Amino acid sequence: MTGTLYGVGLGPGAPDLITLRAARLIERARVIAYPTLAGGASFARSIAAELIAPGAREIAMDVPMTVERAPAQAAYDAGAAKIAEALETGEDVVCLCEGDPFFYGSFMYLFARLADRHRVEIVPGVTSLTAAAAAARRPLAARNERLTVLPGPLPEAELRARIEGAESVAIMKLGRHFPKVRAVIEGLGLTSHATYVERATLEAEIVRPLSEAPDTAPYFSMIILTKGADPWL
Repeated sequence: MTGTLYGVGLGPGAPDLITLRAARLIERARVIAYPTLAGGASFARSIAAELIAPGAREIAMDVPMTVERAPAQAAYDAGAAKIAEALETGEDVVCLCEGDPFFYGSFMYLFARLADRHRVEIVPGVTSLTAAAAAARRPLAARNERLTVLPGPLPEAELRARIEGAESVAIMKLGRHFPKVRAVIEGLGLTSHATYVERATLEAEIVRPLSEAPDTAPYFSMIILTKGADPWL
């Protein structure tokens, strides 16, 4: 009998936002998998560190953050192969996922490679989107309002068009794209409607009006923008 692969959402960073289901799976796991960045420490592992059993075997997947897709795809190929080896011996594997596995989560790439051959279960986690809204004290949507989620790397013209046609907007993955995104919002005259959130739920969390945001932003940052009067009042 083969093992089960669990894609476990860890939430946005604060360890106490890990769900009870996720915590139980991590504590019992004999094999743990997680992504790392360019040979560095794993943010996912750091969130769950206190729950990982001392004797657990760890599969670290070094995923490069490059514009070219091929290096990352090769990393997922290699990681999936190692996970499959453990599953085929009957061991369960718990894969640690920042945020939620299926909301901009890298686990989806492992799922695509393994779900047709192995049993896979998904454990949802608190998303950075909802964590940022909580930190900013800004409801994301009310009544029949539409919420639009946009990635910062989108081309400037597309960002402008999508923000113009939206009611409530969350813009993720800012990083090096922050100056472009900020300029688009300023050009639309919506800066006063926007809140900047950086590293939500962590000790280094920053929440400011966009007009007072830093000049640079990390990857783990977001802008929440709501137009018009607050519809929940």
